[in-house]
Amino acid sequence: MKMHEIFLYLAIILFLARLFGDIFNRFGVPSVLGEIFVGILLGQSVLGIIQINDIIKILAEIGVILLLFQVGIEADIHQLKKVGFSAFIVATIGAFTPMALAFFVSCYLLDLPFLTSLFIGGTLTATSIGITVRILEDLKKMKERFAQIVLGAAVLDDIFGVIVLATLFEFSKESSIHIDKIFKLILYIATFFLLAPILAQFMAKFIKILAEKLATIDFIPPTILSMVFFFAYLSHKFGSPEILGSFTAGMALSRRFVIPFATFLKPDEKMTEKIEHSINPLVWVLTPIFFVSVGLQLDLKAIDFSSLHFWGLAVSLLIIAFVGKIISGFFVKGSIQEKLSVGFSMLPRGEVGLIFAEFGRMSGLFDSLIYAVVIFVVAITTLASPIMLKMLLKKS
Repeated sequence: MKMHEIFLYLAIILFLARLFGDIFNRFGVPSVLGEIFVGILLGQSVLGIIQINDIIKILAEIGVILLLFQVGIEADIHQLKKVGFSAFIVATIGAFTPMALAFFVSCYLLDLPFLTSLFIGGTLTATSIGITVRILEDLKKMKERFAQIVLGAAVLDDIFGVIVLATLFEFSKESSIHIDKIFKLILYIATFFLLAPILAQFMAKFIKILAEKLATIDFIPPTILSMVFFFAYLSHKFGSPEILGSFTAGMALSRRFVIPFATFLKPDEKMTEKIEHSINPLVWVLTPIFFVSVGLQLDLKAIDFSSLHFWGLAVSLLIIAFVGKIISGFFVKGSIQEKLSVGFSMLPRGEVGLIFAEFGRMSGLFDSLIYAVVIFVVAITTLASPIMLKMLLKKS
C-alpha cells in the first residue's frame, strides 16, 4: 500500500471517528460505539473501503497503550488496593466460568472436537480492557468503587488471557501441557509487576533532573513517551500484554503511588501535570484509531444469518458469554446496580477475542461456521456492553 493512501485512510478514520463518536454521544450512546461503528462501516463488513493493515494496527496499539498509561496516572491507588481481593475474584470467575461452560457445551453437547472446544472457551475468557476503560471514562464513572474493581479485574483478566492463550498454543502443537512453562510465565509476569513501578519512578526522576539541568520543559513529553514505549516493550518481553506495561508505568507516576522506603522517588505534582498535559492530546487523537480498528477487524459478511445451525451455536455461546461475565459481579459487595455494572463492564471481548478467533482459524481449529459464530459473539458482547452500562448508570 502506498504512503499517500495511508494518509487518506487516516484522514477518513480520524474525521469520521470523531464525527460519529460525537453524534452517538449526542443521542446518549457512548462515543466508543460510534467509533466501532465507523470501523464496521468502512471495513470488510459493509463498504470495504479500508482494509486493516500494519500501519493502522501500530497506530491503534499506540492509542490503547497511551490510553492505559493515562488511566494508570489517574488511578486511585488506595481504592485499587482496597478492592484488590474483589478484583481478583471478579477476574477469576469472569475468566474461567465462561471458559469452562463454553468448553463443556461445545465438546459434550454440540459434539465439537476437544481442542476446538478449548479454543472457543479461550475466546470467551477475554475482556477487552481498552474498551472497558473507555466506556467507563465516557460515562464519567472511572473514580467510583465498582469501576476500580473493574479496572483491577480487567488487568488481571488480560494476564489470564495471555496465560490461557500460551497454554492452548502449546497444547495445539504438542498435545500436552508443560506445567513448568506455565509457572515460569506466571513468575515472569509477577516479577515485572513488582519491579516495573520502581524502575518507572527512577526513570521519571532522572527525566525531571535532566529537564531541570537543560532548563526546558520541552524535554519532558518525548522522553515520557519514550518511557511508555519502553515499558510496553518490557511487558511483552516478560510475557504480558504491552498495554499492561504502559498501565503499570502510568500507575507508578500517579500522584498517590508511593513505594515504601523510597518516597524520594515520587514525582511531584507539577511533573505529573506536565505529563498529563503532554499525553492527553495524543490520547484524544490516537485512541479512536484503536476502536475503529476493532470494527475494521470484524467481518460480518462471513456470517450466514439464514443458517439454523449458526443460530443454534451462536445463541448457546452468546448466553454463556453473557452469563459467565455478568455472574462475576455478584461476588462483590454492593447494590444490584453495582453488581450488574461490574458484570457488564467485563463483557466486551473486543480485539482480544478477535485474536483468539483468528488464531483458531489460522491453526485450522475453526471452520468457517465456528469462526463466523465466534466473530458474531465477539461483536455482540462488544456492542452490548456500552448500551447496557448506559442504561444501568444513567440515573446515578
